[in-house]
This record gives sequence, C-alpha cells and structure tokens, in this order.
Amino acid sequence: MPRTARDTPPPLELLCLKALWTLGEGDVKSVRVLVAESRPLAYTTIMTVLERLVRKGKLTRRKKGRAFVYSPEASRDTIRRAAIRELVEGFFDGSEHELLRFLQDGEPRASAAAAPDRVEDAPIDTVLL
Repeated sequence: MPRTARDTPPPLELLCLKALWTLGEGDVKSVRVLVAESRPLAYTTIMTVLERLVRKGKLTRRKKGRAFVYSPEASRDTIRRAAIRELVEGFFDGSEHELLRFLQDGEPRASAAAAPDRVEDAPIDTVLL
C-alpha cells in the first residue's frame, strides 16, 4: 500500500523544526546542540533530517562559508494547523464540532455510559433491607 505525504512532520523532524523556530536560522551544529537536550543524535543524523525538511519545503538553506544555514519556511502555526487538520480527519471524521465536544466533555461518552460502578444502575441488595 503506497504511503501518502503528510503535512505534519514526524517527531524527529518536528524536533529539528522546533530548534530552528527557536534559533531563527542555524547550521547543523547549532540545531544539534538544541536537539541534544532531549535526544543526543549524531551530526550526520541531524544533517539528514534537515535535508529531508528542505526537500519537503519546510526549510530553506543557503551557503555560508563551507556550511549551509537553514531557515524555517513553514511557521509554527502552519504546522499546528496541519496537525489539527489530520487529527480531525483521522479521529473525528472531519468534524471540528466533534473535536470540540470531545475536548469539553473530558471523557468519551461511551466509557462513561458503560461504567459498571454507577450507583443509579446498581441493583438493590434486598438482604440488607
């Protein structure tokens, strides 16, 4: 089954994007320093992820001396909107209203209705009467 392109980046790509949103722009070394706070990864791994993001159009790069400097092309809000759109399409059948209702309810209706320990639904023990 062929995979479809997603607008929401996978976790490691998102980590690199977050580093660049913080920096504004940076080379592989500066991105690696920020990413290493949560995931210590090799220089070449970060370089590969940044190049992948360039190919996907999420970053731009320019040559500065012997290194490339990367800048985010996609804003934080653009990525957030894409993630929410995927969430709504995948789990709420495209209904933003259902997502909002789910968030306001706090817990799914089905599990609340199926709870066996509810007092109203418990049979009365006649032995104690």
